[in-house]
Amino acid sequence: MKETISVIVPVYNEEESIPILYRSLKDVLDRMGSPYEIIFVDDGSEDRTPLILEEIHRGDERVVVLTFRRNFGQTAALVAGFDHARGDIIITMDGDLQNDPEDIPRLLEMMEDYDVVSGWRVNRKDPFLTRRLPSMIANWIISRVTGLRLHDYGCTLKAYRREVIENIKLYGEMHRYIPAVAKWAGARVGEVETTHHPRRFGRSKYGLSRTIKVILDLITIRFLQSFSTKPLHAFGLLGIILGGSGFLISLYLTMEKLLFGQDIGGRPLLLLGVLLIILGVQFIGMGLLGEMLVRIYHESQGKPIYILKRVMRRE
Repeated sequence: MKETISVIVPVYNEEESIPILYRSLKDVLDRMGSPYEIIFVDDGSEDRTPLILEEIHRGDERVVVLTFRRNFGQTAALVAGFDHARGDIIITMDGDLQNDPEDIPRLLEMMEDYDVVSGWRVNRKDPFLTRRLPSMIANWIISRVTGLRLHDYGCTLKAYRREVIENIKLYGEMHRYIPAVAKWAGARVGEVETTHHPRRFGRSKYGLSRTIKVILDLITIRFLQSFSTKPLHAFGLLGIILGGSGFLISLYLTMEKLLFGQDIGGRPLLLLGVLLIILGVQFIGMGLLGEMLVRIYHESQGKPIYILKRVMRRE
């Protein structure tokens, strides 16, 4: 029996692109012959996108439409798609026609050997200074920080096995780091060259303003990779270093006072020693608090990072 496929497409104000993308996707998936569903996630569009998606859904029972009450961002849109997907293999792609549905069979072919396959836009059709150059720098940094070297972390066209994506929790702008998180969890991650088309309608919804968010999320990912279940190891180690340094400074000054009778009350070194001891205690306290939060998190049920207005699915 062939594996079922779920294709997730986040869209935001893409009224011109959606009909073309739907026809292309349907043609490719029909030719492949595997059972499939197409999940469009409307991320709070303000144009005719919701009406077009509703019309497509009425004509095709394999089309699922998720509509957000407002714009929550691409990560939330993908999470909503993952939550409602029923396929054995889940594919994500952009809704602006820059990803090519004809690349889907190539991703699925590689899924025989991998758990996650990431697209690589070799000949990317975006402006160099504003999109490609920052992306190249970001990919270099992310690869070295996470330990998983990929050419194109920002390519939305990816394929995942259901059992892998089910165990990954996302928030912020962390969708681009899914391969790294999956690799950290033991998944086999591969990369395949894909086609990239120039944008045909409108302009990109994303720009350089996301750079700071991406950097902060990268720091989060690195911390979670190393200390997600043991925050005391991070904060406690720093606390011991700072507190220990403060203790040694204070011990040195105490010896000078007792052995040589020197006045230490007005010395800046004394203030530094006291400050380091206080900081050390605070960092160890933060580590303990983090341990408590980790325990509460793992014992509680997660809440979604989006709010749905409507779900259209035919049972």
